Amino acid sequence: MPPLREPGAHPEAEFPQYAGAYRLEACLGSGGMGVVHLARSASGMQLAVKVVHAPYAADPEFRARFRQEVAAARRVSGAFTAPVVDADPEADRPWMATLYVPGPTLAEQVKRNGPMSPAALRRLTAGLAEALRDIHRAGVIHRDLKPSNVLLTDGGPKVIDFGISRPYDSDLRTETGKLIGSPPYMAPEQFQRPREVGPPVDVFALGAVIVHAATGRGPFDSDSPYIVAYQVVHDQPDLGGVPEELAPLVARCLAKDPADRPTPDEVMAALGPPSYEAEAFVPAQRRRAVVAAAVPAVPDGERDGSEEDTHVRAAPPVRRRWLPRARLIVAAAVLLLVAGAGAGAYAVWGGGGTDGTEASPPGTEAEAEAGGTEEQGTVAPWRTELRTAGNATPVCAGAGAGGALYCSVAGTGTVRIDPADGRVVWSARSSSDGGAHAPIVSGAVVLAGGPDGKLRAFDPVKGSAVRDTSLSAAPDAVFPAGDTLLAVADDGTVTALDGASGASLWKKPLAGHVRPDFALYDGGSGLAYAFEHAPSGASTLVTAVDAGSGRASWQRRLDGVLTPVSTAGAGELVLTAMDENSDTAELVRYAPASGVAARIALPFTLDGPQVVMAGDVAYLLGRGGSLLAVDTGAGGAGGAEAELWRLETGVGRASAPVLGEGGHLYFSAADGRLLAVDTERGALVGQTRARLSGGKLTYASDLPAPVVAGRVVVGAAPDGSVFAVDGAAPGGW
Repeated sequence: MPPLREPGAHPEAEFPQYAGAYRLEACLGSGGMGVVHLARSASGMQLAVKVVHAPYAADPEFRARFRQEVAAARRVSGAFTAPVVDADPEADRPWMATLYVPGPTLAEQVKRNGPMSPAALRRLTAGLAEALRDIHRAGVIHRDLKPSNVLLTDGGPKVIDFGISRPYDSDLRTETGKLIGSPPYMAPEQFQRPREVGPPVDVFALGAVIVHAATGRGPFDSDSPYIVAYQVVHDQPDLGGVPEELAPLVARCLAKDPADRPTPDEVMAALGPPSYEAEAFVPAQRRRAVVAAAVPAVPDGERDGSEEDTHVRAAPPVRRRWLPRARLIVAAAVLLLVAGAGAGAYAVWGGGGTDGTEASPPGTEAEAEAGGTEEQGTVAPWRTELRTAGNATPVCAGAGAGGALYCSVAGTGTVRIDPADGRVVWSARSSSDGGAHAPIVSGAVVLAGGPDGKLRAFDPVKGSAVRDTSLSAAPDAVFPAGDTLLAVADDGTVTALDGASGASLWKKPLAGHVRPDFALYDGGSGLAYAFEHAPSGASTLVTAVDAGSGRASWQRRLDGVLTPVSTAGAGELVLTAMDENSDTAELVRYAPASGVAARIALPFTLDGPQVVMAGDVAYLLGRGGSLLAVDTGAGGAGGAEAELWRLETGVGRASAPVLGEGGHLYFSAADGRLLAVDTERGALVGQTRARLSGGKLTYASDLPAPVVAGRVVVGAAPDGSVFAVDGAAPGGW
């Protein structure tokens, strides 16, 4: 695992379970003063709950500011902000719950996709001006309007985070000598007369935000906040790159004298008649010109509240082209129409035993949902209910193309499913309420978690228990390496077990390692790759181990915090590399024969991406749904040179991606959707409907990846079911 970050107010170190009566399901983000969590109300409404960091909860001044934040947010209507649903400023850990507003922040959008188009900028300016008018009418000054506090939604921008806002009539004033705000977006009077600021500071920030949206930088840019402060007070703003029709208005907003700045109403009037084009915030994709010229592009069908012209940042025109806006809208409408066609025949998990279940035959419910009978050469969709208790999502594993499918559900047990029709062949129940991991198919047996932390082996045909094997590690920590199972004990000793018999093959520590992890197995060479990060984070020790004998094939210490993810040609190893923020910034391709480690810089960092490779091409899918295709054989070139395409899928949380037939890449979303991407064009070409648990989004630490069995693609959903679709025809999902 990567080295721990420095101690302090970090969400992972202080993740509470509840705020008042609201159960916190997931961490949405962290700021200097608190953590924002995803939660739900009693009626199932999604909420964003801000919980104050523990150290600040004991600060009386901060509590006063938090009470002010709650009061300010409540005074403003929800038309242009996230409405307050509930709050408790007096709790041990003060918290505030607002309606959850899906969509990226302006900062995220510009970072990922580059400057906005003129049409999108006009709408953004008008939307923010209207929001400020609403905020000011409520008697509130925001004082911290910046790109990260602007959410982009289908209905226009919304302003969030009133953490340092102040009502006009507030008695709580900024202390002398204390500056509060973000320097690149602060008005001159916030540096000179912080106790006397008024609504014009928000208009100044509006101008700076528009410059950032238009150019990717601020009007006053420097790595030093002190230099930025000097520029704000004394220098003229840099408006290079701002569209000519907007530049004069932006310049007025950035006037040094507050009296010279327009009011929000004047900003809206200067923009002329409003434009209500529905596609103003719908982005189109840029694609490689060589591909787009040969194949009509199919853009993705999800709207993420971003700009009109592009999902991606500016790139060399020779490698990209614009997609026509009309084509995007038509394709999006088509995908929305077919999104409801998903599940197929419904099967109920019957009692334990063999073939004792009921399953709808192909062409019944499948026909109703898919819109027709099975055609020759197609796959009939099906759906099988597995969960009998709790709210866990099934996890599955396949046994080769067209082979059996094995699934486990926490608190329920393990089953074998026929991937052709969803029929449950056998089921083995479990009384355990613990978490489940995907079954392991190794040595002609099926392995799943058993009682007392043991690994239970099942006969793959009959489903009867064959044996229980004691382990030096938890069952979910066992690493499958072909017909061998590798388990690492707390003292670093590695034990190799024969998958078929459970007998020990070898047991020893790996030379040079203290507590290694295994991340990758290459079936062609029989090598398993162990890695261990140095405590300082400066290097990673990588060892290639023959899984059958335990002999080290090679060992190398490489610079950086690296994790093996794939092999690529001639025994070369591909690894991800983290930066100081624990984001993935590079791919490293190491050639053991020559000892050369080529580093391929990514065009932007990704949060916890999972990687799958086809030849030299790596597909990286970040936790937030950003998908990037990179050529790792580009001779060490990085950034735009190695990038093939990028796609913002709009998925808030994604599983590991898997590759299937016909150049398709599949992955799952937290709401149970299964999505397909054409890897040639980098286009989203299909997605199933959401399958929530009781209409609610459940949270799991791991999201099951789809399983590909020939043309059949199987997904697992939070409603406790597994379902299958035709992987070769994602447009009909």
